Formats: sequence, C-alpha cells, structure tokens
Amino acid sequence: MISRAAALAAMMFLASPLSAAPETAPGASLRPVARALIEAPQPASVTVTATGALERPKARPAPLGTTLGDPDPPAGAPALGHGPAPRDIALRTAFAARSPQAIPRSLRPSPRSPAIVEQALAVRRERARGAVCGDPDLQGSIIGAVPGRISGCGIDEAIKLRTVSGVALSTRATIDCPTARALKTWVERALKPAVGSTGGGVSGLRIAGSYACRSRNNQPGAKISEHARGRAIDIAAIRLNDGSEISVLKDWGRSTEGRILRKLHSGACGPFGTVLGPESDPFHKDHLHFDTARYRSGSYCR
Repeated sequence: MISRAAALAAMMFLASPLSAAPETAPGASLRPVARALIEAPQPASVTVTATGALERPKARPAPLGTTLGDPDPPAGAPALGHGPAPRDIALRTAFAARSPQAIPRSLRPSPRSPAIVEQALAVRRERARGAVCGDPDLQGSIIGAVPGRISGCGIDEAIKLRTVSGVALSTRATIDCPTARALKTWVERALKPAVGSTGGGVSGLRIAGSYACRSRNNQPGAKISEHARGRAIDIAAIRLNDGSEISVLKDWGRSTEGRILRKLHSGACGPFGTVLGPESDPFHKDHLHFDTARYRSGSYCR
C-alpha cells in the first residue's frame, strides 16, 4: 500500500514543467554564439597568417663562424665559432665586458699555406748552413787556426763574421767565438735599442779593424794587442737604413748622434772587458775599440 507521502510527491512531479510533453522540449542543447575576432597588437616577432592562426617565431640564426661541434657556452654567453669571424670577436668582447666571469676562447689560427712553411724552412736551412759558433744569429764562415808571425799572435779557432743578429759588417771580421758572442750581446742589448728608429734603424756596422798581428796601437815595444789574438774589433760608424751613418769621428760630440754613441760606448762595458773611445786617447778618436780581455777589477772602459 502506497503511503500518503509518496502519493503526494507523485502528484507534485506530474504538475511541474519538467513533466511537459517531449514535443515541447528542445531536441538538443543550444550552441553558444561565436565571438567576433578581436585583433590585438602582436609583438614584432609574432606574425598572423591569412587564416588567422599565429605563427611560431623562427629560431634566431647562429652567429657567423658557429659550428655544431662547439661545446655549449656558459649560460648567457654568445655561441662562439672556430673561424676568425668578425661577429664572433664582437660577441665575445661584448660578453666579456658584461660579465667579469666570462672566460674568452681564443680563435684557432688558420693553417699556414705550404708555400709559407717551405719558405720558413728554407730560411732556417740557410741560417744553419751559414751559422758559426753554434749560433744562427752569427753568420759567417769557419777558418780554423790562424798562426801568428810572432810570439803571442794567432787564433786557435777563428771565424770570419759576416752578420750579427741581422746587422751586416762592412768587412768580414776575423775573431774568435767569445768575441763574436760578446758582439751579439752588444748589438741586441745596446746598439738596436740606442739607435731605435733613427734613420730607419740599424742596417750595418763599418768595421775599422779585427785580427792583426801587431802591438798595442802599433807602438814599438808595446805589449801585444788583443787584436793579435782575435779578441778585439774596432767600429768606426753605425750604418742606417736610410743610407746615412753615425760616425765616431764626426758625430761623437754632436747632440743626438753623440748621445747615441755614448750609449753604445757604455753599453759595451760588461759584454766586453775593454772599451775605448775618442776620449780615452788620440789613437781612438775615430773608432770604438772593444775586446774580451778580462781584468780582476772588472771591465776597463774609457
């Protein structure tokens, strides 16, 4: 038997709008009205196609010179390449200036051409062929023992020196190897720095004397000169690339040239044991005398 409450609920349901006939109800739910397309300003890197769809931004091109084989750069650092691309250099410089922790990568040098390599090897072979005293910077020829006419003269192992560190000698100097090495030290540490760019730089030395079997200053009864042992060389002038020269005889007391000559004189004290110039005696007014004689008190320089 149906209860009174259940019967009352059934009567209320039949009286409600939900119980209307099916033909009065909609056959399907209504679709929402499409919204009108509203164009919004797009970023410069985003484009809209003709169909209204948004295109994905394209990947930025890699910097010039970048290769896929490069390791990943530090965070925030520009990609670097192998070749010497100008853009690589600019990016690296900008990043290094922006970040003190940036570690720059050096560019790999381009391989040398076979012609350049062969030219360098040819120069090396030529230098080795003309090297004396075991030093390619000393170019000349080996002449061996030079006997002396009188007691005290002669050289056990003599050379004829042609150039010293690229500086040509006006005449080949017959000396021994210790003297040649001292001359090289003087050329590199005193001559080239003192002359500098004056007259386009040093081109050569005008040699006034080297080996000679004689007494000091050619004076009768004097001791044997260091020239007679192959340990001395006399320099009369410095030749320059513009064709001019700095002469000991003419330029010793002059301003610019005189200062250069005094530097050359003082710069020889140390490499050489004896250094004599125009102010030492009348015999050396026209040249600088250098020899490798050694004294207990040190170099003798006047």
